[in-house]
Amino acid sequence: MKKKQSNFDGLWQFWQAKDVTKTGRFIFLILVIAGVLSIIRFFDWWFHAEHIASLPLFILLSAITWYGITRIILIWINYLGVKKPARIKAEEGLSVAIFTTSSPGEPLSMFDKTLEACANISYPHTTYLLDDTQDPAFKEIAEKHGAVWLELVGLPGAKAGKVNKALQMVEEDFILIMDPDHIPFPNFLDEVLGFFKDEKVGFVQVSQAYYNQYRSFTAQGAAEQTYTFYGPTMMGMYGYGTSVAIGANCTFRKKALESIEGHGIGLAEDLITSIRLHAAGWKSVFNPVVVSRGLVPEDFGSYCKQQLKWSRGVFEVLFSEWPRLFKSLSFWQKISYLAVSSYYLVGVTTFLFVAIPFLYFWGGWLPANMDFTEFLVYGTPVIVIAIAIYLYVQRWLSHPPSERGLHWKGMVLKFAVWPVFFLGALLAVVNAEIPYIPTAKKAVKGLSPFTRPLIFQVILFVLTLGFVIYNRLYTVSEGILILTSQKIWGMFAFAFVSIIMVIGGIYAAYESRNLEEEEPWSDIDLDKIKLGKK
Repeated sequence: MKKKQSNFDGLWQFWQAKDVTKTGRFIFLILVIAGVLSIIRFFDWWFHAEHIASLPLFILLSAITWYGITRIILIWINYLGVKKPARIKAEEGLSVAIFTTSSPGEPLSMFDKTLEACANISYPHTTYLLDDTQDPAFKEIAEKHGAVWLELVGLPGAKAGKVNKALQMVEEDFILIMDPDHIPFPNFLDEVLGFFKDEKVGFVQVSQAYYNQYRSFTAQGAAEQTYTFYGPTMMGMYGYGTSVAIGANCTFRKKALESIEGHGIGLAEDLITSIRLHAAGWKSVFNPVVVSRGLVPEDFGSYCKQQLKWSRGVFEVLFSEWPRLFKSLSFWQKISYLAVSSYYLVGVTTFLFVAIPFLYFWGGWLPANMDFTEFLVYGTPVIVIAIAIYLYVQRWLSHPPSERGLHWKGMVLKFAVWPVFFLGALLAVVNAEIPYIPTAKKAVKGLSPFTRPLIFQVILFVLTLGFVIYNRLYTVSEGILILTSQKIWGMFAFAFVSIIMVIGGIYAAYESRNLEEEEPWSDIDLDKIKLGKK
């Protein structure tokens, strides 16, 4: 039985990340030095000549392994720049617009709650509903809450297309883009507008937090994947001048958007907008405060569709925007956008990680001759210190009471959707188009077709295990059994790790079969949002 929203009342309170202290930085630096030393030790052991069984496969295995470790090192370097901006009081009299968009099929009741919350924002503003539903009820709900209804039907560019058209129709100097599934707190604008006193600031992003993670394994895992990003990761990016805009909860200077000919259009429209603004010389601010909460996908199929859209979209930045704007970016911006836009290569590396044991079982192709015990001796310190760093930086989470932990559901879900990431990479290579589809706001019942590759992987593992056991019982000589025992069972341990993750994904998908549709926003009492400082 699922927990009810009443158990999450603590979410509806203003929170902010802890200040960054010299002591906190120093302790983190010690941890990073220990981590780097453990990686150097592991590196020295890994590349021994006697470890090479097949040079091409060893190179492939090394590329997979050290791609992941390199990304770990980059995130540690990013954490070294962690910074929290000092609060700046907003000037009075600024002209501010809030844009939220509606699309066919989205629940009207959700807009009722969001537009009411927008009306409750204390700083004077005008809310605009950019509507292409052709449903008169949306106009009525906008007018009910004092919002201006703009009918924008048939525009290219999906959400970004509507935003760009609305920019030409309004006169406000600052634009907050609020996704319709997010419920803003009354002090939202008070926490962002002050930063625009610096005329070079083009946009201010705040933390993105959620309130429906209690609904399912998928929802909890999807939320967990964002906790450190909207805390220490983005704080580090801010410290290096590279914090990015996200699709929701971002306030733009209208002049900045006009300087790049409007909001970027694409499947990763927020990242496109960010890199263009940074290339044009605009600064960004990340303020790690919780001043709104929204939704994550509740069912496995909706989550996979969202991830496919994002994985296909960020490659647009990698292949197009990053090379084109390279010369206009700072050193850290170059590194940051390269790291962010290549994130979904994890689909390719995970595919290879999954494939290597089966290449050995069915073809006898062994990439490396490594003693499993030695691997544990040299590899365990890297893992232990990486976990210690991960837990330590959680001191800078935006809402530690609900966000601290090992986030194992997020890790399971990330691994289990490797076929989606892999498909996104393939679609990017062939430059195939996929439609921009808003993420489902309510659970979609049923077993998603995205589950099929996971089921196939488990079946293949079971059949392979049966084949190997039969072969070793009835056809392999005793001498060969002794010589190959460690390699065989070491490879099975290697493969079993991925199977555990995949089974977790299958469970998430199976759970979605019976997930009841719910409107989690319906139980939220806006009058109980607490704004006391934390």
